[in-house]
Amino acid sequence: MNTPTTAAPGAPFSTLALPPATLANLTQLGYVDMTPIQAASLPIALAGHDLIAQAKTGSGKTAAFALALLSRLDVRNFAVQAMVLCPTRELADQVTQEIRRLARAEENIKVLTLCGGTPMRPQTTSLEHGAHIVVGTPGRIMDHLERGSLALQGLNTLVLDEADRMLDMGFFDDIVTVARQCPKERQTLLFSATYPDGIGKLSQQFLRNPKEVKLEERHDNSKIRQRFYEVTENDRLHTVGMLLNHYRPVSTIAFCNTKQQCRDLLDVLAAQGFHALALHGELDQRERDQVLIQFANRSCSVLVATDVAARGLDIAQLEAVINVDVTPDPEVHTHRIGRTGRADQEGWALSLASMNEMGRVGGIEQAQKREVEWHPVSELTAQSNEPLLPPMETLQILGGRKEKIRPGDVLGALTGDAGFSGSQIGKINVTEFSTYVAIERGVARDALRKLNAGKVKGKKVKVRLMDE
Repeated sequence: MNTPTTAAPGAPFSTLALPPATLANLTQLGYVDMTPIQAASLPIALAGHDLIAQAKTGSGKTAAFALALLSRLDVRNFAVQAMVLCPTRELADQVTQEIRRLARAEENIKVLTLCGGTPMRPQTTSLEHGAHIVVGTPGRIMDHLERGSLALQGLNTLVLDEADRMLDMGFFDDIVTVARQCPKERQTLLFSATYPDGIGKLSQQFLRNPKEVKLEERHDNSKIRQRFYEVTENDRLHTVGMLLNHYRPVSTIAFCNTKQQCRDLLDVLAAQGFHALALHGELDQRERDQVLIQFANRSCSVLVATDVAARGLDIAQLEAVINVDVTPDPEVHTHRIGRTGRADQEGWALSLASMNEMGRVGGIEQAQKREVEWHPVSELTAQSNEPLLPPMETLQILGGRKEKIRPGDVLGALTGDAGFSGSQIGKINVTEFSTYVAIERGVARDALRKLNAGKVKGKKVKVRLMDE
């Protein structure tokens, strides 16, 4: 199969090999010219290739995969021919509506949504009556597969939408389980806003020679804004708090050269009311995992770390890096600041330097082939009287993989009986003996109460707030 050339962004849909009725429907819906992700991915997807596409919400990706899966559909065959996996019920509902709109060119295409938080029986009944396309969350799709109410023998297209968010929420194993029950001779389309390690693992497991479409470079130095501040040794740790109150980043890594400096900074930040955690070589694996889970799910504002402890960390959304000490190695400096400004986000790299570190700053300037930008500490003013609080809190549920708890079980308990929406729930991490779920700060205590009073997977569970 030859790889088709991608279309130019802004090219009309009429340049694609789509049926006249589909093109007429697109025009009626106001779809005339393709967005960049549609232009890059549709020719590849319509030609039948597997695809990994980097595309954020709002970029037009739903239409890209919907048109591809509709092009392969045989309306006369009343079997499930396409399946879209989504991280949350809200996204699944949006995707279902969009597919229905795009499918209006054909008569009677049936699209079903299968998500947790709603009763199984009506979904099972709908499946008995037949459907062409199912859209759902991994946990509920697995439930239907286990019960035999969902048959996938006729499937020709599998779509993973917002794959990075599904991985964040702990759905890796569920996705693999579902994909293994799909026919091998199928097309798989994977869409993701970022490229965490798990995406590579997923694609190796069950995509066949996928074509990759990346619309922006993974990393762009122009997105990192660097500033240096001269400090005295006595003011250094106090100035970190001033930087945080001035820039108000949601997530920050503060790099220290020594473990002792980490401990001292943690004490200072805690006294100033910041939610900070430390990562250094003396933590055991369980403590390290708990720190990283809370930082990555945005329920801790500042991660104070040494370079050794932070090796291999890849946090998707990191608004700022603070160099509390200047590292003697310019390469390490570049590596530190390169953790912010990922994907399409901008980031701050803020460095504190005392007089006796100016030689190290000179080394960084030589390595970067430009002078660093100095700003006075006096310009740092608190932008709000409100304390800088992380947006999420972490609930720890006693029970994990050993008790066969899956992310979908926790998501179902929170969006079902407890009545929370998927948008209030963040990452879900299931470890051997514990499950960690991030939930919006404003509703965390309510969620704690409801989970302790209710059940997960039909069993009573013990739940606590991590930062209490």
